[in-house]
Amino acid sequence: MKLIVNDQEAYAYTGGKPFDPALPCVVLVHGALNDHSVFTLLARSLAHHGHSVLAVDLPGHGRSSGPVAASVEAAADWLWALLDAAGVKQAALAGHSMGSLIALEAASRQPERATRLVMLGTAYPMKVSEALLSTAREQPLKAIDMVNAFSFAGIASKPSYPGPGAWLQGGEIALKRRMQAKQTALNLFEHDFRMCDSYAGGLEAAAQVTCPATFILGDKDQMTSPRQAAELARALNARVVSLAAGHSLMAEAPDPVWNALRQALK
Repeated sequence: MKLIVNDQEAYAYTGGKPFDPALPCVVLVHGALNDHSVFTLLARSLAHHGHSVLAVDLPGHGRSSGPVAASVEAAADWLWALLDAAGVKQAALAGHSMGSLIALEAASRQPERATRLVMLGTAYPMKVSEALLSTAREQPLKAIDMVNAFSFAGIASKPSYPGPGAWLQGGEIALKRRMQAKQTALNLFEHDFRMCDSYAGGLEAAAQVTCPATFILGDKDQMTSPRQAAELARALNARVVSLAAGHSLMAEAPDPVWNALRQALK
């Protein structure tokens, strides 16, 4: 589904069904150097179980054009502008990693419109080590390999996503390389990492959120350790679900993530 947001073309995957703004809407927001495809299974499952779905490509990512958002706050404003363009009055907001911070900030900015907040693979503050930032700046392909090694709890996962036998690590490397190559205006990996690293308004945002919140965390996550999410979870009075997975938990534990998301949306 294509929409015009701030005079730029934006793309959102609707889960294989026509978008119906009259249904309860769920917005899925991807993380750094990703696109909507990390949510394909969840989007399709939601769309075939009574929801309308918008798995977005953030500006400058995937099929969405335009300059990238300068900050988490700017991306949150863009998200509500996209929902306005889609004719959506209220929505559940779910985000992974960088996308979880965007969902949090969006829920705080228009709390009357956010029906649920689901934060997957999250932490606050979401600091990035200087070693990884400098590698992303100077050798982005090497940084992609480093992040990939940190994102999975094991070498093989079964069942896996998008189907049994899929090479999760190889698929994630290919996606990140494609996103990095697509954006020629700047180093997208370094930009996204710095967005996460510089976001400082999480606890203030949490104080403005009025909807129920759920954290879905990988207990072996080396990118956003569950320990780093504890303070924010308390601030949101969030229900915390721990899964046997690493940072890329949608791919590594697709069924448990789907079950946890369904519970969060009830």
